[in-house]
Amino acid sequence: GLAGPQVAEGLRLFTYWVPESDEHPEIAPMILVNPEIRVIGDEIEEGWEGCLSIPGLRGLVPRARRVKVKARSVNGESVSLTADGFHARVIQHEYDHLDGILYPDRIVEKEKFGFEEELSGIAVGDD
Repeated sequence: GLAGPQVAEGLRLFTYWVPESDEHPEIAPMILVNPEIRVIGDEIEEGWEGCLSIPGLRGLVPRARRVKVKARSVNGESVSLTADGFHARVIQHEYDHLDGILYPDRIVEKEKFGFEEELSGIAVGDD
């Protein structure tokens, strides 16, 4: 994914695509303009995250398991979707960039944050 602020654009938009893996199906490319997200339920999942803004680092981040998104497409059409699991994580990660939040700001257990090679004793996934 990539959000406007990551490329010095003061735009409230982000784009993402997730290729298929053993852990999740492909998530088709999407561009969301002026997105609003709402958490559905109170289930929280922890998952390993990294970011192009701070390469080489990973951290275990708690995120809502399910979110509802309302936004516009690049053509101005309404977009509404519900995302679960990894898809919800990607959306929340990119949405945070719009407000100047990076994933380390969300880490609860600071010992589960660091350079990938230093975390080799911890099961670090490809999230």
